[in-house]
Amino acid sequence: MSGEEAPEAPAQQQQTEQEKQPDEPPAAASDAPQEPASSPAEEEVFSCRALVLTGYGGYDKVKLQVKTRSKPQLQAGEVLVRVKACGLNFAELLARQGLYELLPSPPVTMGMEGSGVIEAVGEDVKNRKVGDRVIVLSRSGLWQDVVLVPADQTFVMPESMSFEEGAALPVNYLTAYMMLFEMANIRPGKSVLIHMAAGGVGVAATQLCQTVPDVTVFGTASAAKHETIVQGGVTHPIDYRTKDYVEEVRKISPMGVDVVLDPLGGSDTQKGYGLLKPMGTLIVFGAANCVTGQKKNLLAMAKTWYNQLSISTQKLMQANKAICGFHLGYISDDQLIVRTMATLLELYNQGKIKPRIDSSYHFEEVGDAMKRMHERLNIGKVILLPEPKKEEEKPKSSPEAEDKADKTEARVSEEKKEEGNTQEVKAEGD
Repeated sequence: MSGEEAPEAPAQQQQTEQEKQPDEPPAAASDAPQEPASSPAEEEVFSCRALVLTGYGGYDKVKLQVKTRSKPQLQAGEVLVRVKACGLNFAELLARQGLYELLPSPPVTMGMEGSGVIEAVGEDVKNRKVGDRVIVLSRSGLWQDVVLVPADQTFVMPESMSFEEGAALPVNYLTAYMMLFEMANIRPGKSVLIHMAAGGVGVAATQLCQTVPDVTVFGTASAAKHETIVQGGVTHPIDYRTKDYVEEVRKISPMGVDVVLDPLGGSDTQKGYGLLKPMGTLIVFGAANCVTGQKKNLLAMAKTWYNQLSISTQKLMQANKAICGFHLGYISDDQLIVRTMATLLELYNQGKIKPRIDSSYHFEEVGDAMKRMHERLNIGKVILLPEPKKEEEKPKSSPEAEDKADKTEARVSEEKKEEGNTQEVKAEGD
């Protein structure tokens, strides 16, 4: 991460009406339809709605653009997917601030996961067909209602799975599964500390721990979320806002825990290492402590990195502990992704895992969706819907989350109101 503030692109007025715009925002390879080399008279045109990061900064930097495009030209091995739902991840909050190195520079279409229906297939595509309901995974470019992707980046959804669940599954559950089973080798009788237990990865990790007998789960979350995360499988909920989670864990398990999943970074990584039992494993997979407001906070970044854990291999040997790092975006083994997705879909079919949907927002409401996650009001996954918002329609949220959703839903903008007018609200420091 750079220690300097990235320059912001000039603010662009949100476009919620169709316009001809020949320059496509750069995104992941082949994630956006390509225009064929034919005369305008021969082209079949259609509109495409996309969420574009126009520069680094606050919520208003993500703009809804509705464009007129020519009919997509499929290459061999590609499929055309009509996207029905997209997942919002913490990585997109980082990306909006210029803190996610895998996302190309603005302007760029965001989005790493989604679900939808295949509308066309290219040559050499044998295992997908028109009408298949699929999950789509990419490094970027999926926050639009029509995408071209390689067929091997799609996964056929179970019949009972909703589009919202399909969009909620890939990033969070791949991350949780690989950390728990590929790195930590979780086994019966072990104990796990899960930070942000009410978030997408937290819910996924908790559910996956339940697939192994006699695993004790310590989960940190605000007190209002404790009942929900206990119902989801957390053994010992801890209110990190009012209590020292290290002390709380030690009261119950004086020896500490076997596994710590750390998305926070900074001083919390040091605390997590201190909580490990001998032979324990600490897995760092984020730096959420860097994000304290809508825009990049240089002081928070400096504090996080100043307090990060630094330890010699000799100390690790003497402590008999392991430290791992995990970043799904840097997994280059496609077959590992395919195998793990197959495992996760089978677990879903068996009823052992089920993505928890916190709320759903239309593309017009992306600022409100990001704000909800940024202020840590969500319990589970926040979903974005490409379908145009209807008059007076509010975001859909789970019953348990409705009391927290009220204060954010009241600020949801009316249809066609410019996203650039979204008010910037100071986020809670946690």
